[in-house]
Amino acid sequence: MTNLLFSSSLIAKMLPTDYVGFTFFVGCMAMMAASAFFFLSLSQFDKKWRTSVLVSGIITFIAAVHYFYMRDYWASFEESPTFFRYVDWILTVPLMCLEFYLILKIAGAKKSLLSKMIFYSVIMLVTGYFGEAVYPESAQIWGLISGIAYFAIVYEIWLGEASKLAKAAGGNVLEAHKILCWFVLVGWAIYPLGYMLGTEGWYTSMLGKGNVDVAYNIADAINKIGFGLVIYSLAVKSQND
Repeated sequence: MTNLLFSSSLIAKMLPTDYVGFTFFVGCMAMMAASAFFFLSLSQFDKKWRTSVLVSGIITFIAAVHYFYMRDYWASFEESPTFFRYVDWILTVPLMCLEFYLILKIAGAKKSLLSKMIFYSVIMLVTGYFGEAVYPESAQIWGLISGIAYFAIVYEIWLGEASKLAKAAGGNVLEAHKILCWFVLVGWAIYPLGYMLGTEGWYTSMLGKGNVDVAYNIADAINKIGFGLVIYSLAVKSQND
């Protein structure tokens, strides 16, 4: 009986008009479904592409676990689960950078490229967390550092070493690289916008303030699942060549 009561206490009531909670729930289920899809498809690929597809499944699995907790946190307190969201990002974003390295290995990508991109992503996320949750009074300074790191990633994949390697690889790899680049440029752009809407700074007078959890949840699902589907499509095409 005690265990039953304990389990029931973990299920918070969610109103039909709670669209933030709804997107948390849908995001959790979508990430779980994507993970199952990627993991169950591993056997059809050779060793060359299996790691890339596996990483895609790990990314969505990590997100699914965190969305489970974020959904319950929101339902219980109706507060943005900033801590859980950043823990999710600090694990999944470097893995998304790893995907660039894995598909570019065919063109001779070195581990220095991977290290550089992971470094930029960690700086982007740690400084973003500092500005949003630890030192909100200095949010615009931390946000500036985070933004610089984000644009460093954008530069690397669009114009830097990663871009040159993708052009050298050509074919399906170049096509997949370009799509992933658009995910980073357009899909990831919602995150700095959300940061500005959720913190105080010179930008507040122009943008105002508001809850962007719905946008974050939709962007997370599109970016993480979309990233994985691009990798999956590349693996399928490469297997059939």
